[in-house]
Amino acid sequence: MTAVAPKPDALRRLTKRSQFQRAARGNRAGRSAFGLQAVAAPTPEPGIGFTVTKKTGNSPERNRIKRRLRAAVTACARDFVPAHDYVLVGRREALSEPFAKLVADLGALIVRVHAPRSTDQRNSSGRGPRKQKQ
Repeated sequence: MTAVAPKPDALRRLTKRSQFQRAARGNRAGRSAFGLQAVAAPTPEPGIGFTVTKKTGNSPERNRIKRRLRAAVTACARDFVPAHDYVLVGRREALSEPFAKLVADLGALIVRVHAPRSTDQRNSSGRGPRKQKQ
């Protein structure tokens, strides 16, 4: 059996629950068809994972959503930042969106999750900085 060399823009797949949980603690951005979570990774190449919950639909619909998202990731493979892990959270709208819009949204979300933010708005109540525990 011969070994096949990986493609230059091949992405590492996230398969373990701990990898998905770590990504959930990172930066987030979303569109109607999917959400994107990103976190710095311990490895130099980017990693990608896909998740679609059962409330989205039955298994053929969930699998079709994942196939469409995988194709969009392949189209945007060069846009992913090295040494980061990404998780795409699929939504039902991914079935009806035109593929070109999925690709454009993914490219925009990759930029958005890496944009510097002035404050941590994710956990903010809007009433000022959080108090530190003693």
